[in-house]
Amino acid sequence: MRKLAQAPNIAIATLWVDMLSQAGLKVSVQRYFLSGIAGDLPPDQCLPEVWVTHDDQEPRAKALLHALQNLPQRRWTCSCGERIEGGFEQCWSCSADMPAHL
Repeated sequence: MRKLAQAPNIAIATLWVDMLSQAGLKVSVQRYFLSGIAGDLPPDQCLPEVWVTHDDQEPRAKALLHALQNLPQRRWTCSCGERIEGGFEQCWSCSADMPAHL
């Protein structure tokens, strides 16, 4: 087993494990329940970790996890003039949909 990453919270760790599992990798969350003793132990020692079971899957798992953690963010300008950033596909100001060509 090899540690791939430390997640900021259990929700993120679970999402990462689900994505890697769907890609056919054998992965697990470790330190799942340690958040309850943060304070008794240093907080950084209580964060959940994502581990890959088979050492030979580590390079692929790291590459997929890196791609997930570094998704490109779109920036577009709505017809109303509002600048929209991130994964939003609709303008928060006027509710117009993102142009199809983006």
